[in-house]
Amino acid sequence: MKTGYLIDMDGVIYRENNLIPGAAEFIQTLLATSTPFLFLTNNSAPTPEDLAVRLEHLGVTGLSPRHFYTSAMNTADFLSETDPNCTVFVIGEGGLLAALHERKIPSDSIRPRYVVIGEGATTMERLTKAHECIERGARLLVTNPDNWCPVSSEKTRPGAGATAAFLEASTGRRAYYLGKPNSYMFHRARRKLSDWTLNELDTFVMIGDTMETDIRGAVEAGLQSFLVLTGSTQMDNMGDYVYQPTSILQSIADLTNEIKTGKASDRLNGSVVANGKGQPSKSGQRHQTDVFAFHKPRPRPAMTK
Repeated sequence: MKTGYLIDMDGVIYRENNLIPGAAEFIQTLLATSTPFLFLTNNSAPTPEDLAVRLEHLGVTGLSPRHFYTSAMNTADFLSETDPNCTVFVIGEGGLLAALHERKIPSDSIRPRYVVIGEGATTMERLTKAHECIERGARLLVTNPDNWCPVSSEKTRPGAGATAAFLEASTGRRAYYLGKPNSYMFHRARRKLSDWTLNELDTFVMIGDTMETDIRGAVEAGLQSFLVLTGSTQMDNMGDYVYQPTSILQSIADLTNEIKTGKASDRLNGSVVANGKGQPSKSGQRHQTDVFAFHKPRPRPAMTK
């Protein structure tokens, strides 16, 4: 049985400007064994070329742009597939602009069919222009629903969802959010891997660190999902979620030997929930109505819509 892997980046492969231990060996093992894989990121700012260069600077060689699929590329695919003659007004950075240009989707600041929001800084002037475009009938489309994104254990940054929330509030219009966990991103990524392998793949696995995006999206798209504990989600958070990963890994390094040998490594079954000591609970309760969900503070909106 041949497996294709969809792999999140931040929190799985690196955190800020540091590789997670074992990540480089894992990627080299994928390349050496010709295992099909695709990096999936909700960050719409970088191009695939940017991401390949960034990982090369971090010590990972042998990757090409084709190994990356961003929410910006997913947005361009969505528009070219559903409305190929559309025009857009964009608030975003180079990765989004490049993806739309590659799909020959023109920019229009007068009467666009869509206002497209991605990652990156903006100005009140551009927000006002976007507001006016939406009032004239443009639809609001967002590359991903992340209100904020982790940068390190002590730092986060605003996400595309936060910018979209501003425009939702000012216009009274609801946005449509692409990227993870929207199933469209997973279906398109799966199609890319299938095309590369001439439809020889039997199983697809999503590897991620975030329950709200990586794991939820995989569950809703009908894929297996592996949660790593090197990023956003920890074991004592698992009781907050109705959906659960197929398996739980301490880090991506736990899969290296499995890729080499084809034999399953030691993993935790995703149906368990950590108890107060960080060990799997025998009761197996894992719903949002569990006691874990009631006493945890919620100081700000959820990471995604």
